Amino acid sequence: MTEHGLTGRPAGRRRDRRDRGMRGPEVLPPSAPGGLRAPDRPTRRERFDSLVLGVVSAIEERWHDRLGLVEFAVEDTPLVPDDWEQTGVPLSSLIRGSGSTPTRLVLFRRPIEHRCDSREELDAMVLTVVVEQVAELLGMDATDVDPRYRADD
Repeated sequence: MTEHGLTGRPAGRRRDRRDRGMRGPEVLPPSAPGGLRAPDRPTRRERFDSLVLGVVSAIEERWHDRLGLVEFAVEDTPLVPDDWEQTGVPLSSLIRGSGSTPTRLVLFRRPIEHRCDSREELDAMVLTVVVEQVAELLGMDATDVDPRYRADD
């Protein structure tokens, strides 16, 4: 074995087989002149957060007087106890508040994304989950909460 490990190269070295380093606009610093740096692509988490924000904003605008103090949040996965007996993984959680404690509606990103094969399905799933939870909170029919909601036939 060599002094640099199995490969014979120092750790952290980023060279190709012709001993060239990384090249292209992605390696330029963010303050590169002339705007040569390629824009960063949003991550899955950022796209999901943006989608949820759009749905929640529309619902809050319509129902702000009846919703009261509600916190909307996104978590990657639910924390399920070891003795979990239900058959499925929850897509969201509604925790009713009391007094000065706000109600919390938490969407679980990974289980929702796992059930969707396309961006359109993801859009529809997020809308469905949020609308059904808000309908439960307000004691209303889900079709009254948002006109875009379509119940599964």
